Amino acid sequence: MAEPRPDASRDREEEPGPAGKEEAAPARKKRRLAGGERYVPPPRKLNAGVSFGAEHFAETSYYFEGGLRKVRPYYFDFRTYCKGRWVGRSLLHVFSTEFRAQPLAYYRAAARAGRLRLNEEPVRDLDIVLKNNDFLRNTVHRHEPPVTAQPIHILAEDEEVVVVDKPSSLPVHPCGRFRHNTVIFILGKEHGLRELHTLHRLDRMTSGVLMFAKTAVVSKRIDKQVRQRQLEKEYVCRVVGEFPEQEVVCEEPILVVSYKVGVCRVDPKGKPCQTFFQRLSYNGSTSVVRCLPRTGRTHQIRVHLQFLGHPIVNDPIYNMEAWGPDRGKGGKIGKTDEELLRALVEEHRSKQNLEILGIGEEDLNSRGESKDCGNSGDCTKSAEADLINGSSCPAEDEKYPERNDIAVCDMNLEMLEKDKELSLCGNQDGLMGDKGWEEKDPLCVECRTNRRDPSPKELVMFLHALRYKGADFEYCSSMPEWAMEDWEE
Repeated sequence: MAEPRPDASRDREEEPGPAGKEEAAPARKKRRLAGGERYVPPPRKLNAGVSFGAEHFAETSYYFEGGLRKVRPYYFDFRTYCKGRWVGRSLLHVFSTEFRAQPLAYYRAAARAGRLRLNEEPVRDLDIVLKNNDFLRNTVHRHEPPVTAQPIHILAEDEEVVVVDKPSSLPVHPCGRFRHNTVIFILGKEHGLRELHTLHRLDRMTSGVLMFAKTAVVSKRIDKQVRQRQLEKEYVCRVVGEFPEQEVVCEEPILVVSYKVGVCRVDPKGKPCQTFFQRLSYNGSTSVVRCLPRTGRTHQIRVHLQFLGHPIVNDPIYNMEAWGPDRGKGGKIGKTDEELLRALVEEHRSKQNLEILGIGEEDLNSRGESKDCGNSGDCTKSAEADLINGSSCPAEDEKYPERNDIAVCDMNLEMLEKDKELSLCGNQDGLMGDKGWEEKDPLCVECRTNRRDPSPKELVMFLHALRYKGADFEYCSSMPEWAMEDWEE
């Protein structure tokens, strides 16, 4: 389950305003509780605005190995308020039906170790029934996937904006399993650029021009240009085969198949979109193509190129055997959405590179997108404020499925109790000593899992945002090496 968005989490304290500027609201009177009734404190006020600061950047540090940027494992609090559908259910029921990335044995062990808190009080009994405004906190030992070690280059900076050249494999902002290995955190930690406002996004595997506003006023002004479609975006990519010399326009509608895995396809029920393509060069086996998207759908360029029969050479999703012998050309797949997703996951699993999809085995163990979610995007939004790194879409009620595949959790309780530092999950501010990150956490499955690191080459996809132009600005990056005419495969 992903962490809350920083500008939308309800658990941030509101900064006190200047003294005397406004009258304090009258204190809320406590309602008299019936015998045995549990008191729930009122929700705390929002802290509006961007809220990533020094305390967040100091949670852990980076190290570099084998051409990769890696994050030292760290303790992290996932926090959420009780959702409406949880009211009246026990914690045990919620964990068993909505957070199945971990077995119930893990949650029992975490509760005994003091890692589960309800309204800032340790959870002693998972049978406790949740009430409206209950605030839950789950402390976990967090591991992030590696990304490329290529640096983020600053293309331009003034008092209004920062423009960077984003390397492939880096998410723009915290999402899913990524937090410190994101553009936002790297800029804050290594360049001192904080409280940035995201103006547009690039796919994690897409490199190129990425623009941030330094103030809310500038963000609002440029966002207006985005809504009025006054911005021009130009991309360059290298695709399979000989792309037609003449300009090609693709207007096929695109539908999201899975928000969790990040897969889309052409479908009449999808959203309308339009992309212009122009071939720049052909070397006998692959073509370099200029792409001008007129709309901004998820994976629009990649899906349209696949439909045209010229997928991006090293696209880890849309140039895979899972799409069938024609690899999705003309929308021919021959599989249901569920079969397609299973085939994609299995193909990557067989190559031991699920990390390329930005997911792990624990994400696949958790409940996937259910029929209640559809493709509306609600799953993605609701997942951003939940307790573990997994799906949080609503599902039909079911009996408590006791999984014992990680029964070692209970066996590690004795270790937890002997090591007070671990039972307290490190220092209270989330920091660990110089060698604290090397310690194995007794409840952490990742600490006992050996994963193959992706190679730097696997973290590069041949799609690059070359130019970003607005009514009063234009920013460009250099042509990537793989797009040069003399480039050799």
